[in-house]
This record gives sequence, C-alpha cells and structure tokens, in this order.
Amino acid sequence: MISYLQVENLSKRFGEQLLFENISFGIGKNQKVSLIAKNGMGKSTLLQIIAGKDSPESGSVIFRNDITIGYLEQNPALQEENTVFEEVFSSDSPILNLIKAYEKAVAQNDLRQLEELLPQMDTYNAWDYDNTIKQILSELKINTYEKKIAHLSGGQRKRVGLAKVLISNPDFLILDEPTNHLDIEMTEWLEEYLEKSNVTLLMVTHDRYFLDRVCSHIIEIDEFGLFTYEGNYSYYLEKRAQRIETRNATIDKAKNLLRTEQEWMRRMPQARSHKARYRIDNFYKIKEIASQKTDEKTLELDIKGQRLGKKILELEHISKSFENHTLIQDFSYKFVRGEKIGIVGKNGIGKSTFLNIITQNLAPDSGTIEIGETVAYGYYKQSGIQFQETDRVIDIVKNIAERIDLGNGRVLSASQFLEYFLFTDKQQYSLVEKLSGGERRRLYLLTVLMRNPNFLILDEPTNDLDIVTLNVLEEYLKSFKGCLLIVSHDRFFMDKVSDRIFAFEGNGIIKDFPGNYTQYKNKKEEEEEQRQKEQKKQTTQQAAVQPSGPTDKTQKRKLSYKEKLEMQQLEQEIEQLNTEKTDIETALNSGTLSNDQLLQQSQRIAKIIELLDEKEMRWLELSEI
Repeated sequence: MISYLQVENLSKRFGEQLLFENISFGIGKNQKVSLIAKNGMGKSTLLQIIAGKDSPESGSVIFRNDITIGYLEQNPALQEENTVFEEVFSSDSPILNLIKAYEKAVAQNDLRQLEELLPQMDTYNAWDYDNTIKQILSELKINTYEKKIAHLSGGQRKRVGLAKVLISNPDFLILDEPTNHLDIEMTEWLEEYLEKSNVTLLMVTHDRYFLDRVCSHIIEIDEFGLFTYEGNYSYYLEKRAQRIETRNATIDKAKNLLRTEQEWMRRMPQARSHKARYRIDNFYKIKEIASQKTDEKTLELDIKGQRLGKKILELEHISKSFENHTLIQDFSYKFVRGEKIGIVGKNGIGKSTFLNIITQNLAPDSGTIEIGETVAYGYYKQSGIQFQETDRVIDIVKNIAERIDLGNGRVLSASQFLEYFLFTDKQQYSLVEKLSGGERRRLYLLTVLMRNPNFLILDEPTNDLDIVTLNVLEEYLKSFKGCLLIVSHDRFFMDKVSDRIFAFEGNGIIKDFPGNYTQYKNKKEEEEEQRQKEQKKQTTQQAAVQPSGPTDKTQKRKLSYKEKLEMQQLEQEIEQLNTEKTDIETALNSGTLSNDQLLQQSQRIAKIIELLDEKEMRWLELSEI
C-alpha cells in the first residue's frame, strides 16, 4: 500500500499537561481512519499538528510529496471580509482555478478569454465538476453567496468550511467533528459522499453511525498508549474489550507473581550470581506491570431528580410563525412521566423555537401551555453558556451549590462532584481557558444536572463530547425517571435513548411517531417506496399502447408514431434551448448582472450546452431510422 502519512514519535504538552507522548502511526492511500480519545487528550491538537497548524515538542509528520491536503477545523478559520462565494472558491486546485477564471471572464465580458477557456472546461470535465460543486453547496444549504463571512452564525461558518474543503477535492482529507452543526439529512448525505469517495481520510467524530459506515480503520489513544484497529466502530468495540480483558488478566497475573518475587527479594542471598541478577531484573519488570491500573476511570451518572407530579406539560393547539414562515401549526401533546422524546428535522425548521416555547422563553402566536407545579426544567442549550475564561472550574460549581444531593442519602461537596465528572484536582483549580471544547461541554452538563431537574431538555448535547462520555450519558438517560426531550443529529444517540419521535417535516407540520429514529426513517422510506410504486403503476396504466403490424425485415424500419412525436418534441426543445442560450449570452455580455445572477446564468448556460448535446444526438439517431 502507498504510504500517504507517517507520524513518528510525536509528543505534545499543553502547559503542564501531557497530551500525548511518542505516538507513531501511518495511513495509506484510500484508507479512512477515525481517531478516538477522551476529551482533553489532544485529538484536535494532534490534527492541527498533522495539518501543519501547530508544532510538536518532538517527533515528525511526513506526507507523501505529491498529494494535496484539506483540513476542516472544529472552528474553521475563514477570511472575515470574504463573501461566501469568495471563501468557498478560495483554493489552489487547478480545476477550481479554471472555473474561477471562467466566472471572471463571464463577469468582465471577456469574449477572447471565454473562447480560450470553454475548450478547457470541456477538456477537464469542468462542467461535471461544477455540478458536483452545486450539489455540495445545495446539500449543505449554502445559498447566501454574497453574505460576508463575518455575518455568519457558527453553524453556517462550519458548513462553509466543510463545503470549501470538499470542493477543493484534496487527496488527503482531515476532518475535526465534521457533523457538528449538520442536521440529520446533511449528515446522511456527507456519510454517503465520503463512503463513496476515494479520498484518504483522517477524522475525529463522536457520531458512531457515521464512524461505523465511513471508516475502515480506527486509532485509539488513551493513558495506556496508542492502539490501531483494522475495522469499523463495531469491530473496534469488540477488540477493545478483548484488549482490556487481556491486559487486566496480565496485570492480575503479575500481581500474584510479585508476591512470590518480593518474598525472594527479602531473603535473597548476597551472592551476585548471574542467575540472581537476572531474577532481580525480572522482579522490577514484574513490579512495573503489576503497578499499572487494571481499569479505566469512567464517568458514572446517578443523580437524583425531583419528584414529578401527575400533571407535567400540556400543549393545546400551539402555533408559531416568523415573517409569514410557519414553524409550528396547531400542535397538541400531553407529556407523560418517563417518556423520552427525540426531535428531528432540518436546520432552521423550528426545533429550537419549539424548545423555547415549552420553556416559556418565547410565546406562541396561538394556543395554550400548562406546566405542572412540580416540573423543574434542566435546559442544556446548543449555544452552551459563556464561562468566564479567568474563572476556576471549582468556583463555577460552588457558585451554584456548595453541596450536591445525589439521592439515596449521598451528598457530595463541589470538589467531590467535579471528581465524579472526571475533573482531577489539578483541573478543578485550573482556569476555564485551559479546558478543551469537550471538557467545557462536560462542565456545562454538570451545571445542568446538579440542579436535580425532572424534565430534561437537551439541545444537541453530543457536540464535542467524547464517545466514552456519550456512552455513560446514554445509560443515565435510559434510566432517567423524569421526562426527556432531545434535539440531536446523532442517530446512534437518538436510537439508544428515545422511544418517541417528534419529526418536524416543514410548513409547521410536526409528526408524532412512536419509536426511535431508525424506525421512523425506515417507515418514511417504506411510505416513499410505496408512493413511487403507486405513481409508476398509474403512469403505466395511462400510457397509450400503440399497435404494430408486421414489417418486412429487409426494408428499413419506419419511425413509430411514438418516435415521430418524440422527434417533433425534440425539435421544439432544441429550438427553445438555443433561444434561451442566445438570451443568456446577451445578458452575460450586458454587464448589468449581479454576481449572484452571473453565477446562476453561467451555471445555466453550461447545463443548456449539455442538454443540447444530448437532445441533438437523440434527434440524429431518430433521423437515421
């Protein structure tokens, strides 16, 4: 296999904290690799070093010389003054430079340049690539081409960054949490896109379905070292469990053997024979193995929730619109204790609006909301909360409560509670600015849960959390006795936790579906397949069947009635396309079109040329019969 990347003995510290030490691995051409590690162990830092955005303390990163590299950061560094169009096309890719030159020639009415570029567009199949670009932009819902980067939200910036790196079509793609800020539909499209692509991939993701279906190799970094697995996420889970079991057994065996060797060391004769020296050396090796930890420290969530009464939350005929755009239309529902509801739908379709109405942060246009007297909300917002960078972690918790009641008679101090959430003594007295993105999310989750809510609302809780924390959170939510309402694009998380789905399907329609996300998706696909079958059946029944008489095989076949109609239709369509082509050429040469219009018209003329070739070829086939 051709080597594309070789990492040798890489080490990095963040202040006094050691992130990783002497790690080595390689990635070959066409391999798709996922990097797994707990929050705070330097996953993003490692990607930055590999991408050349940061420097290691020691070690080397070597790429194959003749390959191009694309890198998507968690928070993409984009040029604030660029428009979306300028940013997306800011690449050194030869084919992108060709498309940009063509667009520039169109904008400047440079006919001589256009005459030179059009054959090149054909030679390099740039029209096809242009269609791929349009598909990427369309699937990621990027359509505000003239908007400045500085005016985009965090989610829009992430999608623009993702579009930019995909459009550059690199040989080696590095992605840091690519599904953050994507809705489920976008995530499934990206999953399929990467799965079919021949690109070599290294990524960090918490989306386990995405990881399972895209990646063929996994690299895991933990406190015990670096481990590689040739397989997807399901295979990794199996082999990791076997590795830990084998390692624990080795440590237990060493502990048992150590007792015997320690006794020998205590009563060892002073004679320095070769055999004695060998046994002494072996004793220290056994002692080193036996002193290792046999299990990993994991987060265990078991937090008391306040008592929830019979009446919880009742919505009656709720409706909400913004600027004549209906987000919620006449929705009613009575919540029941213990139910766990997942909310799915495209970005901007009204999910967060729904949560804000439920929590009375936003009033509906019509309808009523009744909240039970015992309801205590715990609202984990997608935006999170802004911690003061100079605050200490422990002070943030103490400002909420000095002591936390876990139920069953267990009460923890602020420091003990932080340790319960895997914050070490050193981290507790560290400043917030030193926390990783995932550690900040864990701290935020802690501040929500420590108030003992009985109605949990989680808006995209999986962003930036590591897979280990997600597994623990899932187990906690499964046993949560109160009501649970989750917005998430993480399908694995939704399947494991939710038993009901509110599907926002657009135009204010919210479909109430009993089951998890995969069951909902399968049901929708079955309904769509059935609809297409019915449509095909109707089309077949309506199609006219033309009688055909005997023909002389030695004579040239005549056009059938249907073919004659097709030929007439083709002549009309070719004439219309040529007229449209002439009109667009006139408009392009007028110098009066905006950048958006120039882009749309240049894309349209490329499509017209393609259609004309196709229809003229078919007309020639029919004319030769």
